[in-house]
Amino acid sequence: VFRDFLPRGSGIVTRRPLVLQLITAKTEYAEFLHCKGRKFTDFDEVRQEIEVETDRITGVNKGISSIPINLRIYSPHVLSLTLIDLPGITKVPVGDQPPDIEQQIRDMIMQFISRENCLILAVTPANTDLANSDALKLAKEVDPQGLRTIGVITKLDLMDEGTDAREILENKLLPLRRGYIGVVNRSQKDIEGKKDIKAALLAERKFFLSHPAYRHMADRMGTPYLQKVLNQQLTNHIRDTLPAFRSKLQSQLLSIEHEVEVYKNFRPEDPTRKTKALLQMVQQFSVDFEKRIEGSGDQVDTLELSGGAKINRIFHERFPFELVKMEFNEKELRREISYAIKNIHGIRQVIPCLFTPDMAFEAIVKKQIVKLKGPCLKSVDLVMQELINTVKKCTKKLATYPRLCEETERIVAGYIREREEKTKDQVLLLIDIQVSYINTNHEDFIGFANAQQRSSQVNKSAVGNQVIRKGWLTINNIGIMKGGSKEYWFVLTAESLSWYKDDEEKEKKYMLPLDNLKVRDVEKSFMSSKHIFALFNTEQRNVYKDYRFLELACDSQEEVDSWKASLLRAGVYPDKSSTENDDNGQADNFSMDPQLERQVETIRNLVDSYMSIINKCIRDLIPKTIMHLMINNVKEFINAELLAHLYSSEDQNTLMEESAEQAQRRDEMLRMYQALKEALAIIGDISTSTVSTPAPPPVDDSWLQQARRSPPPSPSTQRRPTLNNPPTRPLSGRGPAPAIPSPGPQSGAPPVPFRPGPLPPFPSGGEALGGPPQVPSRPTRAPPSVPR
Repeated sequence: VFRDFLPRGSGIVTRRPLVLQLITAKTEYAEFLHCKGRKFTDFDEVRQEIEVETDRITGVNKGISSIPINLRIYSPHVLSLTLIDLPGITKVPVGDQPPDIEQQIRDMIMQFISRENCLILAVTPANTDLANSDALKLAKEVDPQGLRTIGVITKLDLMDEGTDAREILENKLLPLRRGYIGVVNRSQKDIEGKKDIKAALLAERKFFLSHPAYRHMADRMGTPYLQKVLNQQLTNHIRDTLPAFRSKLQSQLLSIEHEVEVYKNFRPEDPTRKTKALLQMVQQFSVDFEKRIEGSGDQVDTLELSGGAKINRIFHERFPFELVKMEFNEKELRREISYAIKNIHGIRQVIPCLFTPDMAFEAIVKKQIVKLKGPCLKSVDLVMQELINTVKKCTKKLATYPRLCEETERIVAGYIREREEKTKDQVLLLIDIQVSYINTNHEDFIGFANAQQRSSQVNKSAVGNQVIRKGWLTINNIGIMKGGSKEYWFVLTAESLSWYKDDEEKEKKYMLPLDNLKVRDVEKSFMSSKHIFALFNTEQRNVYKDYRFLELACDSQEEVDSWKASLLRAGVYPDKSSTENDDNGQADNFSMDPQLERQVETIRNLVDSYMSIINKCIRDLIPKTIMHLMINNVKEFINAELLAHLYSSEDQNTLMEESAEQAQRRDEMLRMYQALKEALAIIGDISTSTVSTPAPPPVDDSWLQQARRSPPPSPSTQRRPTLNNPPTRPLSGRGPAPAIPSPGPQSGAPPVPFRPGPLPPFPSGGEALGGPPQVPSRPTRAPPSVPR
């Protein structure tokens, strides 16, 4: 930059990272990110602003912070490059610094140098032991190959008399892959004396030319050479990353091209723009809604069921499940049938073996049909909710116009709720129609004769050995000495209850016949979380091995009730003591005479047969009713009437007001699109003949790992030959600095160094800082699309 703007002083001066962006420009000025819009042309003010901004976050007593200061410097003397000035490692906390100051600074440094596109300048003073350099140690951790690390040796002019760092700078002692570059900065006295930067650079040049240990490599030392090495590394980096960068830009361009296509034809001054946009939005909403319902949408949801798929699940899984869930409670149903028979006879005595009252059958069937209203109405509610969710998903594409989005959602959701009421009325009407007439002449109805014949047979022989239920149960009353409670897989059939080791049903543990068994509740123990019921034999025999009771445990009361209902279907009735109710005089529920029991069984069979017909009919009609009165009606409304409702609800200009976020996004997308196109054009113009250098070969840098255990002798203690004994071997064997060839052999008094290869000699006088660093050139003709 050739400007004096960085704070200097004793102790830790850099207490926040300084991100310095150098940008090539015709004029010279500086800008801070925290002072937007303000241009600094006086670089003394830049230094003061850095100090003030540092103290604002960290305080004035040596505190530190990882929050960076962002500074941009525009100048004709710089190459576009980003430099980051980081704090040095502090071992002992001072002032307001925390006890773990060393670890904090280390973490801060690692945050920046870990980036793969970052060159690491490992700065070490020449008058300290290089083997103990913290900078080189940290660089080795993140860059083990040494491809990004350049050693910088400072304070060469402050070394003890008779010592030098020649072997280090020649990359012989403690070598690095990219070698070392020596620089001589201004001393504190020079800074306080306001020594000019240009004068300091000339003094640095003079030092290397006049020092007997460094004059032969003076052209590879100094700040200007360091700048050119960084310039060359930037050129190499550009060449290496161009193909991948081009591919990344092209993929970004393709990803936004579809969205930008919508904005390309945006004409804010067109008077018909809002009308066209409204028509397009409503049409798009209608298409999206229909596709989500019919299942041919372009945006398929892979996370959950939605739209038509979820409604289909409601029709064919959820609704039938709700019907099954309200399966008759066998005990309650038989009690109701017995009460109905007795109440129909009234005060008259029931005449045995005379007839089965059909009025009891009708009363029970009508009561069961009415219970179907709950599942039917619930299915309407579920479909309505899914339609509203589908509308909300479809209106997301209208987010460009917030008022249009709100109005569309309000109008369509209101219409869906209106159709919901009419659908529920129709569903209730269907149930009432079924209640109004009990068609006992239906072809699938078994009739009284068949029902009586079935009831006269043993229930189990009619059912056969059909599997009624399967599931996990815990046998609760096995003593601890015999293994304690264990969980088994139970299978209940019409004849037996078997349990297996697991649900593969390969290893059967026991089979218990259901003859003479009854079930009763067991009080839940204080320490147990299980709900328990027990099976016992009415003839006082052991049920299982030497146990009079078989206690079975479930996780919930619902499971207990469900198992008891299944056992009831298999003919295992509840114990009399567990069902009697003293208050209502219901002790005789299941102590019926054989004739009454046969009539109950007959009506039970008739109810079962007729309800299967009703269930089949309802499962078919309800989805059709919902489809016709809700779904198809809503689709027709959106296609034919939504636009008219929108026009009548609000002014068109108000509806089509664009959100500020959308306008900002459109501008950003268009700017990004243009920037990507320009970037691809620039990459295409970069010459493939730009000078680049290969990475130097690896060197043995194992000394970095061993430095902490056994550091080698410090280079500052080695003495060099006097001026009368110049080197006798070619300097090309001394390990050249990266990217720059070494000079040839020299003899006698050292001549003025020259620069071989692509870099010109360092100018003197006022020309030292005249031109900017080299940049990749542009060709006069179109180059190949991919650099070689």
